[in-house]
Amino acid sequence: MDQIRWGIIGAGRIARAFASDCQRVGNARVTAVAARDLTRAQAFAAAYAVPTAYGDYDSLFAAADVDAVYISTPHSHHLDQAVAAIKAGKHILCEKPLVLNPEEGGAMIDAARTHDVYLMEMMWTSFLPAVRQALAWVDAGRIGKLTRVHADFGYPIPYDANAREYHRDLGGGCLLEMGVYPVAFAWMATGRDPARIQASAQLAPNGVEHDVSALFDYGDGVTACLAASFRAKLPNVAYLIGESGWIAVPDFWRAQSCSLYHLEDEIDVFRATREHYGFDYQIQAACDDILAGRRENHAVPWAASLTWQHHMQGIRAAYGARGTAGEVG
Repeated sequence: MDQIRWGIIGAGRIARAFASDCQRVGNARVTAVAARDLTRAQAFAAAYAVPTAYGDYDSLFAAADVDAVYISTPHSHHLDQAVAAIKAGKHILCEKPLVLNPEEGGAMIDAARTHDVYLMEMMWTSFLPAVRQALAWVDAGRIGKLTRVHADFGYPIPYDANAREYHRDLGGGCLLEMGVYPVAFAWMATGRDPARIQASAQLAPNGVEHDVSALFDYGDGVTACLAASFRAKLPNVAYLIGESGWIAVPDFWRAQSCSLYHLEDEIDVFRATREHYGFDYQIQAACDDILAGRRENHAVPWAASLTWQHHMQGIRAAYGARGTAGEVG
């Protein structure tokens, strides 16, 4: 086998980005798409030249011409759908957040291990050239000892209890939807757990958070200030700050550039401008891993996905049921 045949479940915006970027990967091909509405699946298949459309997911999981499944459905469905596909022998690339909590994460990983299949969370930010360059500058000592990480991600989304982003039964709230990016970025930069988490949140009328701020204290003079919001457009910039310099990564979650500064002077810049979405970097990595017989990826290993879930659980514990400020650790 020299090519991975992908099946996609869900036919929304993110699935379309995946199908489009998959066309840029030489050892990847989308052979099937499934949605609960067959008409939507057929329209998707026609738009992206996908050979087969299904009106249910189980048929795709059973398909002989599907090696791996990309899951782009709401967070609340990820565990059950991934386990069903895993039991059918399919490899998995699952949209972020992988699951709703660490317990679900452990169950999904256990299933992948038991059935000897590949599993990776779709944290595409980890594979973007601009993010990798920023982290390489840190590793090379170009900003001195890392002291601070700042990352925020927010866009205004009007409150609607029935919208996926706010829906309680679908894992709604800005922490899972957007906050996973800053949390993951902090881990990429530090590679460790905070010793203490402080957090506060503003809750929407149905009780899910629509604005979250968190401070991770690593206990040795290193901190991370993180935020996510449905209430406002945040700067959406990540900063890596060291004792002798700092790095800015605009729109870090979909980054196309990064800049290195000493005081106010920009001394280096990296640009990787692209017209496509940027999923192809991770799709390529997943295909290469699967073809090589690997079961997880070194940049987004199973342990990282579990760690991000634990960190988000720590944020929830710190802000409490009413969204008031607090801390854990």
